[in-house]
Amino acid sequence: QRQRAADKLAEAVTQELQQLALAGSRFEIALLALEKPAAHGLEQVEFRVANHAAAPARSMAKIASGGELSRISLALQVITSQISGAPTMIFDEVDVGIGGRVAEIIGRMLAELGSSRQVLCITHLPQVAARGSHHLQVSKAQDAQGVASTIRVLDAGERIEEIARMLGGVDITETTRKHAAEMLADA
Repeated sequence: QRQRAADKLAEAVTQELQQLALAGSRFEIALLALEKPAAHGLEQVEFRVANHAAAPARSMAKIASGGELSRISLALQVITSQISGAPTMIFDEVDVGIGGRVAEIIGRMLAELGSSRQVLCITHLPQVAARGSHHLQVSKAQDAQGVASTIRVLDAGERIEEIARMLGGVDITETTRKHAAEMLADA
């Protein structure tokens, strides 16, 4: 039963990875026999990945980059969320090491997850932030007592400014603001 479930999950994750700029990659789950029964069963579970179709699958922990790990994690969450009863999912920079088209796809995937549960996502990418239904800004300030973090909900105008800052950096122009507003409208 474990092997059948592992094969089914691996196939579904492999399909998701094709959208996430990992075309041709393959996700596998190896069930490695243990000498003695353990609390989790008779096998050790190892996630493996092949970076392209002709490559052999190797331990994900050894060959996947940070960006690849983030995307594989997202694919696993998307697949398992279909059977999970978790009402809230939290992603901490699941979009690290990516940009452009893939960031937009990840934003869409997170928004889709958010249609059936609460999704909190920490991101620095405007393509992902623009897909959220709400935008919270986290900032830190240091004083004599130490560092304090604050979180505040951005209104529509502040959201445009924040997306523009994410797009343009220090100097925010009217063109950058228009692009930010367009991204939010498209989302």
